[in-house]
Amino acid sequence: MMEENKKNPKVIDLRVIAKKIWANKKLFYKVLPIVFVLSCFYIVSIPRYYTSETKLAPEMENSGAGGTLSSIAASFGFDISDMQTSDAITPLLYPDLMEDNAFVVSILNIKVVNIDGDIKTTYHDYLKNFQEKAWWSYPINGLKSLLPKKEDPVGNKGKFDAYHLSKNEDEILNSARDNINISIDKKTGVITINTKAQDPLICKTLADSIKEKLQIFITEYRTNKARVDYEYYKQLTAEAKQDYERMRQRYGAFIDGNVNIALQSVRLKAEEMESEMELKLNNYNTLNSQMLAAKAKVQERTPAFTVIKGAAVPIKPAGPKRMIFVALMLFFATIVISIYSIRDLMMRE
Repeated sequence: MMEENKKNPKVIDLRVIAKKIWANKKLFYKVLPIVFVLSCFYIVSIPRYYTSETKLAPEMENSGAGGTLSSIAASFGFDISDMQTSDAITPLLYPDLMEDNAFVVSILNIKVVNIDGDIKTTYHDYLKNFQEKAWWSYPINGLKSLLPKKEDPVGNKGKFDAYHLSKNEDEILNSARDNINISIDKKTGVITINTKAQDPLICKTLADSIKEKLQIFITEYRTNKARVDYEYYKQLTAEAKQDYERMRQRYGAFIDGNVNIALQSVRLKAEEMESEMELKLNNYNTLNSQMLAAKAKVQERTPAFTVIKGAAVPIKPAGPKRMIFVALMLFFATIVISIYSIRDLMMRE
């Protein structure tokens, strides 16, 4: 018998399966309309959202050694030139800024206005008080409000601290992170900023504001050492100028007070003061040159930005895809009913 079974394996008869499914057509007539209505009711209750995108290409400083190594590696068929810079923070790490609470808090302070003009507030207040929610979230929140509330302290005795947040503020920060995505192309260095919001104008405003804040961060980081050097030489130059001015005034007062005196000691004192004045002048000129060089270095380190794609106000919502969702639910229900109809065939040995 076992040899016969091996020689005559079971063949799936599609006609039998089709007859079984057709025999349960009334089940399709009953279930599919119910699935359609429930799917529509569910997906319509989900608030719609919009997305906007902007692309930014910052200037990058390539290290000389890296360029040489890249050329050598290229001759052997390897590419190691991607995103090589002399900076400690490479452009690949810019998307990680969204992990920093302080950077996200700065985004929450952005002023936003909705497309109808009836909401004018900060992005923080918009996330906290002006978000549309599914209808079932209201009874759930109502039940939660009946439960005893635990104390939800904020760090520093009521003073806002980006790194010591209350539970509610942390939830708002996480909502902002979910609505913002920063990515970078490893080969081209192009930074893409995607934003999501329930209002199209706020979505666009958010993308533009994050682009500006990212530009400020990159510029401040790239020019940080040069700006510190410039401020240092600026202070030294100002002090040297004051020393020179004081010495010049002392020299002038000494000469005016001894104009008719021909003593050797007076002439020696005058020459000594003149020599000291020249030294202070030379010191001032040297520091002034160094200050101007440091100022030029700040400009040299300041990166240029090219906006490849500006953020636009979206016309159509990006989601949820209502028709696709309903179609998928109907398809899934059809599969389930079909499997249920042929369950006896599947259970046969």
